[in-house]
Amino acid sequence: MAEQPKTAEPARARLSPRKKQRISRGIQYAVLVLALVGVVLYADWGSLAQNFAKGDVAREALPDLFTVALRNTIIYAVGGFLFSFLLGLVLALMRLSQVLPYRWIAIVYIEIFRGLPALLIFLMITFLPLALPGFAVPGGTYGQGILGLGLVGAAYQAEVFRAGLQAVPKGQTEAARSLGMSATRAQVTVVIPQAIRMVIPPTTNQFVALLKDSSLVLFLGVSGEYVELAKFGNDLASQFANATPIMVAGVTYLIVTIPLGYLASRLEGRKGRTR
Repeated sequence: MAEQPKTAEPARARLSPRKKQRISRGIQYAVLVLALVGVVLYADWGSLAQNFAKGDVAREALPDLFTVALRNTIIYAVGGFLFSFLLGLVLALMRLSQVLPYRWIAIVYIEIFRGLPALLIFLMITFLPLALPGFAVPGGTYGQGILGLGLVGAAYQAEVFRAGLQAVPKGQTEAARSLGMSATRAQVTVVIPQAIRMVIPPTTNQFVALLKDSSLVLFLGVSGEYVELAKFGNDLASQFANATPIMVAGVTYLIVTIPLGYLASRLEGRKGRTR
């Protein structure tokens, strides 16, 4: 009996994985192009420009956008970062301490301030004078903003430092002790400097996060010379009934955060290459 001719395999079965990947990528590109064309054709660009990019409204933001709003944003962010850096280091050392009460204090603090929304922390700060009559945060409005950012940032910075401290080889401490250093001196002069160098990339990212979180300062009721970018943009938007100032404030944030994010990525890449 004559052998039946073999049927041709389906075309899909003959495609190599690379060809399938190319086809899939081509379909994705086509979908993206169609979506972009749809946006270009159907968006009301005139209305968008009038409401989000009005030139004369944007000019009203100058020069206070930089001399007041951006300056205050940097003050809040840098102050909060320094506070969180120091407190986070102390909390990390307490977390790794052999003294049980220290460990529990650090754990409770970290879990509470990582678990609570940052907005609630700022709202609680506004009620401090009611809870503690006669108490005033040093530094006034700046002090309140720095305190809120620092308390929240310290909980995250503590975990960053803990990872860095644990990454330092134990042999470093043993070598320092063999040279006659006390445990405290070995920690301060050998372990902590190495840990700080290790955590520079995530610490840079932490600063970027605090810079963005500085917008929460508006919930402290800041006004006038104490406004930061988000509050400044919102106030001008309400004044002109136009969203352009909010867009201007957003662009100003990006001018600062994008280079910092790029710097953090470069530092992370350099750290990876040196391992």
